[in-house]
Amino acid sequence: MSQIVINGGNTIRGSINLQGAKNAALPILAATVITGGESVIHNCPRLSDVTCAINILRHLGCLVYREGDALVVNSSTVDKDYIPDDLMNDMRSSVLFLGALIGRCGSAKISSPGGCELGPRPIDIHISALKKLGVTLIDNNGVLEFSSDSLQGGDIVLPLPSVGATENALIAASCAKGTTVIKNAAREPEICNLIKYLNAAGAGITFLKCGDISVTGRTQFNNCEITVIPDRIVASTYMACAAVTGGEILLNNLCPEHLISVNEYFAKSGCLIKAYQNSLYLSAPKKLLSTDQVRTHYYPGFPTDSAPMLLSMMIKASGTTVFTENIFQNRYRYTQELKKMGANISVYGKTAIVTGVKNLYGANVFATDLRGGAALAVAGLCAKGRTRINKIGYILRGYEDFCENLKNCGADIKEV
Repeated sequence: MSQIVINGGNTIRGSINLQGAKNAALPILAATVITGGESVIHNCPRLSDVTCAINILRHLGCLVYREGDALVVNSSTVDKDYIPDDLMNDMRSSVLFLGALIGRCGSAKISSPGGCELGPRPIDIHISALKKLGVTLIDNNGVLEFSSDSLQGGDIVLPLPSVGATENALIAASCAKGTTVIKNAAREPEICNLIKYLNAAGAGITFLKCGDISVTGRTQFNNCEITVIPDRIVASTYMACAAVTGGEILLNNLCPEHLISVNEYFAKSGCLIKAYQNSLYLSAPKKLLSTDQVRTHYYPGFPTDSAPMLLSMMIKASGTTVFTENIFQNRYRYTQELKKMGANISVYGKTAIVTGVKNLYGANVFATDLRGGAALAVAGLCAKGRTRINKIGYILRGYEDFCENLKNCGADIKEV
């Protein structure tokens, strides 16, 4: 098994061009199924999760190939409505193909999706939303069989602004007759990127003044092109890498407005941040300050996926920081690995209390999930001695050229 090996103590200084966002690319790839034509997806990152999505598309009958940084998907030859267990289990976002298959084929057969073990993430909200469009469900010994003679627009009220359920509803509603209104929808930048793609393909989607999303479906779609937005979670990761080592970093190909809530906490920790039109500069102090309270929430709140990296920063800050996780039940599994490195962390349910320590020490640790693995890398960069991160497949799900980018900024890091 591969490891990431870090010899800590080097200061991170340099510039990095950000990759496309994983969480934007995956729903767009799923949505290509409904178009029945060719989609060109620019700035599509080279990640294991993207490879999983490509494998699903090819299984369904799509032609998929790369041209530089773009993926070209031709879905005119879709001939299957089911996704086998092995492909479903490869990644959590495989559930996004549910709305796409129902929209294209009128039916879908899937099992429960895989992905990071962050606690219960039932797809009940997805199913409830699709039922509002006329979808019926039969549970055939664990295989979920969905069908619809004709999708009909309707009002969908989400009990919480679930990103995945919003995306599934948007994709399916784009194929429904009439107009669908999605209430309490998620409004993350990745949602907006998906809407831009669906509109380019011919759907009629708008945000209403009240914040609801109106979707006017259609039966035929256009060939289209879309550019995947920069990855705001990857941006916060590299910011944490520079901050925890007392360094500085310039991030290019970035949307600064997507990081407003993140920048607030970095500024509280003593970092100087300058946002430009398409880039962001961060310079860290010699000693980080605690940020007191960090509460994750749906966008535009502080993103749950950025919290593990900020928590790793606070391990070396003066004072105590209290983290409250409001999205995932088991987000803090990675903190047990940070304790092996000398971190002072106490976890009580959805709360983690972090008291800064003078030194962290390299250790043999295991990634428990994607962002938890990135948090271990942040800690390893500032630790004394060598850190070996195992189960790096989690990290490779979301970070393109992770070691190479950090190495170019001065880190002693390599994949072995």
